[in-house]
Amino acid sequence: MALMTWTAAEYGTNVGFADDQHKTIFDMVNKLHDTAAAGNRAEIGKQLDALIDYVVMHFQAEETEMQKKGYADFTAHKAEHDKLVGVCADLQKKFHAGQAEVNQDTTRFVRDWLVNHIPKVDKLYGPCLSA
Repeated sequence: MALMTWTAAEYGTNVGFADDQHKTIFDMVNKLHDTAAAGNRAEIGKQLDALIDYVVMHFQAEETEMQKKGYADFTAHKAEHDKLVGVCADLQKKFHAGQAEVNQDTTRFVRDWLVNHIPKVDKLYGPCLSA
């Protein structure tokens, strides 16, 4: 069973690229969640790296569009992105150094961040970015 499911009603921003990328992130988190349950450390590492790379790219795409459109809450939004990227980079470094594990608690943390961030923060940029 999927850890998280994207629906337009819950997570849609009405910004095509963002919604498409959010769907991909949900899929990647679900895949990492299943892999973490199986405990294949090498595969977990590959998926963790891919997810973090994709999220960083996604944040950059959102931020570029926010700046282009003059989104008023850009600074606060970027600060949320930067905070999560910092947490992820630290986990990634520790995981590859053998000092941390990635398990289903980790993927639940990511899920919780996303299900709070997208509806409460990302949806707010919808009218500006889709204008």
